[in-house]
Amino acid sequence: MSLLIVGTVAFDEVESPFGKTGKILGGAGTYIGLAASHLTENIGIVSVVGGDFPQKYLDLFKERNIDTSGLRIVKEGKTFFWAGRYHENMNMRDTLVTDLNVLADFDPVVPEHLRKSKYLMLGNLTPAIQRRVIEQMDPRPELIVMDTMNFWMDTALNDLVDVISMVDVLTVNDEEARQLSGEYSLVKAAKKILTMGPRFLIVKKGEHGALLFHENKIFHAPAMPLEDVFDPTGAGDTFAGGFMGYIAKTNDTSFENMKRGIIYGSAMASFTVEKFGTDRLTELSQQDIKKRLQEFVDLVAFEI
Repeated sequence: MSLLIVGTVAFDEVESPFGKTGKILGGAGTYIGLAASHLTENIGIVSVVGGDFPQKYLDLFKERNIDTSGLRIVKEGKTFFWAGRYHENMNMRDTLVTDLNVLADFDPVVPEHLRKSKYLMLGNLTPAIQRRVIEQMDPRPELIVMDTMNFWMDTALNDLVDVISMVDVLTVNDEEARQLSGEYSLVKAAKKILTMGPRFLIVKKGEHGALLFHENKIFHAPAMPLEDVFDPTGAGDTFAGGFMGYIAKTNDTSFENMKRGIIYGSAMASFTVEKFGTDRLTELSQQDIKKRLQEFVDLVAFEI
């Protein structure tokens, strides 16, 4: 297997100024996998769902050539559920419901054939679970990318720092980078975080793009200006999926190639927010992606 993804597969219910959904497909692992599947093949996913998880969603993963042998189905349990409401500015949201359900007892078991995956993407989960996955990989993946959040900084900092020391790329948003490092300047924050173990740091800044740090190098990718943002849910995970999908496709972990990966991630994330849930990701064509990438090139191209 080329790319292994570990993350939540879930139900979401989203309300925004553009409308309200019922219970729809969500979860970090879902967004990462669907985004990556447009760029590379040989993807596997490790997660857990309940007996209430519809067959149509399992079929969707298979249609996208995502190996679900590591997706455990607890027939007597219920799938992780999150509901949220976005404010008018779409930058803030209120969490209305978080039901962990089967995720509460999730102890990931990586199938034997997935343990040799070359690239590992750890979605936002408890640091202890992320560590258990790393320890099952044999040999160690060529590149381990990890996402996390401020909740784990508040509740499991020691475990988090321990796992951070084991990965190659850490992805956080700007607020989380500041909290983890204790530095307000993102440049100073990055320098401190890179001393914790990762070789690369990606700082996501939402509508203001993303920053890539490596040694003394910095790269900034813009976000695509869009007329309407229907649903920001999963945008960061879609970004990670686009980034990892491109890295796995090109089989190149250099700083220069990661810069291109950041652009691919930003492009994929710009699609997700255009509709509710995963709808946009499931209807994308290669021509859509090619056109959006050219729009990114045009957005930043200039001469001096």
